[in-house]
Parts: sequence; C-alpha cells; structure tokens
Amino acid sequence: MSTDQRLAVKLAAFATDTAAATLPAEALERAKMSLASTVASTAMGQNIASARIIRDLDLRNGGTPDATLWFVGTKLPAVAAARVNAVASDAAASDDSDLRSIAHIGTVVSTTAVALGEKLGASGLDMLAAMVVGYEVAGRIDEALTPGRMQRGFHGSVSTVFGGTVAAGRLLGLNTQQMAHAIALAATSIGGMAISADTSCGREYHAGCSAAAGLQAAMAAQAGFEGELGVLDHPRGFLAAMGGQELADITRDLGGSWDIVTDMAIKLMPGAHPFHATAEAASDAARLGHVDPADVEKIMISSSVQWTKFKGEPHPRNLVDAAHSLYYFVAASIADGGFSWQHMDPGKMADPVIAGLQDKVTFDPNPAPLPDRFPHRHGGTVIITMKNGEEFRSTCKAPRGSGPRGVEWSDLEAKYRALVPMSGLAGARADKSLALIRGFDKGHPAAELTLLLGLG
Repeated sequence: MSTDQRLAVKLAAFATDTAAATLPAEALERAKMSLASTVASTAMGQNIASARIIRDLDLRNGGTPDATLWFVGTKLPAVAAARVNAVASDAAASDDSDLRSIAHIGTVVSTTAVALGEKLGASGLDMLAAMVVGYEVAGRIDEALTPGRMQRGFHGSVSTVFGGTVAAGRLLGLNTQQMAHAIALAATSIGGMAISADTSCGREYHAGCSAAAGLQAAMAAQAGFEGELGVLDHPRGFLAAMGGQELADITRDLGGSWDIVTDMAIKLMPGAHPFHATAEAASDAARLGHVDPADVEKIMISSSVQWTKFKGEPHPRNLVDAAHSLYYFVAASIADGGFSWQHMDPGKMADPVIAGLQDKVTFDPNPAPLPDRFPHRHGGTVIITMKNGEEFRSTCKAPRGSGPRGVEWSDLEAKYRALVPMSGLAGARADKSLALIRGFDKGHPAAELTLLLGLG
C-alpha cells in the first residue's frame, strides 16, 4: 500500500482540507453545546479527590503559563491545562458521550481546543471547527472498534485521543503530512483499560491522558517527529490489534454527515450514558401509574445494555459505583421521579426507599435482539408490577439530549446553572460565561471564557 493510501493520510487530508466555512451550522452549534456541557461537568468534578490530585501535581510542576485551569485561574502549559480540565470533567461522570460506544470525545476535544486556542489566540470559529472535525475522526475510528473494544478490555480513551490530536493539529495549522504523523503518534499513545474505568477513578485519568497525549502528538508532529503512517491499517497495527471491523466505513462519505450531530449525547443526568434511556423509561412508567414505591412488587428491565452484560451492582456507596449501577438508576428514577445530579451524593445512595426498590429489580431473560452492532443506541423498557397485579410499562429508545432526539439549549442551560455554581463561581459570571459559549463563533473568545471561569 502506497503512503498516500494509508488510512492515517486519508484522515489527515480530510482533517486539514475541511474548511471551517463549509461546516454545517448545526455541527458548530453542537460543538458549543459540548463545550458548555464540559465546562459544567468540570465545575462538578473539580473538587473530587482524583481531579485535585492531578491538578496539584501539574501545579507543582509549573511551566510556561499558556492556558488556564478552569475554576482555578492559574495558567500552565497548554498540555497540562488540557489534562487537568479533562480529568475534572470526566471525574463527575457528567460529560457527554457518543451513543455508539460511550466514548467521551466531547471532553477531550473541548479541553484541548480551548487550552491550545487560548495559547494561540485562535478564533472561536476555528476552535469550534477543530472540535467538530476532531470529533468526526475519533468517532469514525471508534465506530470501527465497537462493540468488540469494550469486550476486549479497552476503554474509549484509545479513540478519544484522536479527537484531541486532530483538534490540536488544525489549530496548529499542520499540513496533511504532519497531521498524518500526529494521527500515527496518537495511535500508539494510550491504552486505557475498561475495567479501570468501570471500577475506579481510572475513567478520568484516561480522559486526562487522551487530552494531553493528543495535544502532545500534534505538537511533536509540528516539530518534525514522524510516526509509522501504516499504524492504523497495518496487519499488526492499531485496528487489527483492537479487532476493528467494517474498516471501509471509516472513510466512507467523509463530510456527508457529522457524528457530533448524529451520535453525540449530552448528559442531562450523571453516570453511565447507556443507562440514561432506561432511567427515563423507569420514571415515565412510574408517572404513568402514579406509583407508590411501597406498593411495588417487581421491576423488570429489558435493556439493550444486557447484550453487553454492563449493568453494575445494586446498592452503590460512592460515585464510581453509582455511575455504573443500572439498578440504582432505575430505582432512584421510580422513587424520585427521575435521576439527577443529586443522586451522585452518598447520602442519596443510602436512601432506604431507593435501596428497597433496587432489591426488586429483575432483568428480562430474553431481551429483544439488537438491530445493529451498537447496543448503546437502543435504550430500554421498564415494567413495574404492583402488588395488586397492575403493570405499568414504558420504553425509551434514546435519552434526552442525544442526537436521535435532538439537543435543546434549554436543557444545556439548566445543566449549566445546576452544576457551575458547585465550583463557587458567582451567578453573574456563570451567566456571562454561558452567553459567551453560545456566541463562541464570534471573535477570539478562549481567553475571555477562561478569565470568566477563573475564581481568583
């Protein structure tokens, strides 16, 4: 295979040749929404122990003050700022996901684009375009790995790194050859383990690694560092090692549609995105029957995630366990009329009503077969059986805030106003920062945004 036929080169050509002016307005708007979601999630996560540890380490290391730590105000090198902000966003389990694979691409492209954009004085339009194109490349690569990647033990960070790389490469003005080498370096930069993300704070560590490694790969390529251009499609390369499938789809109709529009899902509740649609079904069924938790006999879940055996355990006692417990999502949604930010509090996890409902959860022994290979796209059904024999059922195919259902600014604003004050940011500055994000395609707003997000 000639060099110009290598997948890394084809993706690089797309990444460098796509002009910001040709991107659909809806794609750019979704990039703004992803940024707003990432900032809000960072506000919620910045005081979590794992986020504090990484922040303190980078603060002690210091370095050239190029980019701002959100909700802190201190400036560090762009690589460090992207890492610290990404870790805080992922720590809260409230950042956006991709419906195909639950990779957290938005956190990585947002934190990378803003950190580097602040350093370079990039325009808002260029940062948003970098996010859109970076999301596209990462999403297409990860789609080829789904669903086998997770079953083989790899977390989505092995693909989100490409989002950060491409976003950074565009802002740095890499040519096609340099971008191809940046993509090649990204392919060999990270190996996040899924078990670590599911059971520990490894999830946010992965996000920080992806943001930092992606930006570093782009900067290294700009300086002349070269990688193996065949690393994606070589027989012993990235896609072969990860069990890639339908590889032709990675480059098929590039630019014909945009993953940030079709598959990005903004979290309007915290925790694992595969559970959000089922949680909505649970609260809808409870409302339909005016359900009193004391009268519930049994709760049956029939969910697409059953095909992945990803449902966690009942009775969580910390954020990591709660974020990965379908039992808890469904029980809390029935008891409280929905699942929300409050349910990441350990006090809420100990609620006896929610605990009692978790013990009544059962799973459909024969869930409906999936229409395609992407289990996280297809939601779930909840059937609540009452002690008097009545049944109340509801199905939700995709959660609110996701591509298939559309994303509304009213939902983003509610999330932003609920989470940003957790950082200590005053109301007026929070409102100004949200307004700035909504108009992010105007001017050179990165430094303006980070100034508003500083607490000093």
